[in-house]
Amino acid sequence: MNRIFVNLKRFDVPRHLGGLCPMDRAPEWVQWIVEQSVSAGLGKLQELTLTYLLPESLIVPALEALKEYPDDQKAGITIGSQSVYRADVKNGGNFGAFTADRPAAAMRALGCEWSMVAHSEERKDKLQMLAAFEPKIDTCESCAARAAQTVDTLVGQEAARAIEQGMKVIFCIGETAAQRGEGSFEEQQPRIKAVLGQQLGALKGIGADEGNLVIGYEPVWAIGPGKTPPGPDYIAYVSDLIKKIGKEMLGIGDLPVVYGGGLKEENAGPISQIETIDGGLVALTRFSGEIGFYPDELAKIIAKYQGK
Repeated sequence: MNRIFVNLKRFDVPRHLGGLCPMDRAPEWVQWIVEQSVSAGLGKLQELTLTYLLPESLIVPALEALKEYPDDQKAGITIGSQSVYRADVKNGGNFGAFTADRPAAAMRALGCEWSMVAHSEERKDKLQMLAAFEPKIDTCESCAARAAQTVDTLVGQEAARAIEQGMKVIFCIGETAAQRGEGSFEEQQPRIKAVLGQQLGALKGIGADEGNLVIGYEPVWAIGPGKTPPGPDYIAYVSDLIKKIGKEMLGIGDLPVVYGGGLKEENAGPISQIETIDGGLVALTRFSGEIGFYPDELAKIIAKYQGK
């Protein structure tokens, strides 16, 4: 089963306020997204599921829109949250400790089946908070290593809370340029393995298996305007490595791995040919002109991925 995830970040904010939503009312826009996705047949594709990872304010209108369609038209479309908090609500617990936080129980109660955890932007934000208390992170190698381990611990707790609530998790990992280091690809491989192994180690003992966990590989060094994405050989090496680490460290026989560096129409075909890749993560479908996300363009990306 292949999995396509769509991370609709900043689409809860209209364009005139600095966001990406082309409508003034974002809930109406996400309902249109669902309608167009179902109309395009994206909910009944063979051997492929589609998950929209949404800002909290868009989850309910998206789910309400999905309710309007029969199961056979929407079965392959699910809704997920953009991370959860590392602690959670529980019977007899402290119900006043979650101001500004997003408990996994709340996301599950809304109807989310998935949560994305440890996206590179989330990792960066946590590192920036740690840097406020440890200014040497940028210049002290051991300080940077301790900070990265702290972030791994925190996001591992988030993944655990989501899984405890019966949700599935797309857990993002990936190396930065500094972590990858200089030299040839062969020289970089041991450093890449060490970084990804540490990040995956945060998932030990949380009850993850191939049914509730997908790894999103994000080559952080290649994300952003003007950056050169990794080639198929690089992605094949890393995805195979992740599966091997998953088997050895987590006891997961076939850990699903999706390419999280941005699945696009031009790279969907080649990436789909990598045997150790099980799907991809989409953010935008258009990167010039009227930048944004368009369901008809997503359908083209999926068609390329399926070899059509």
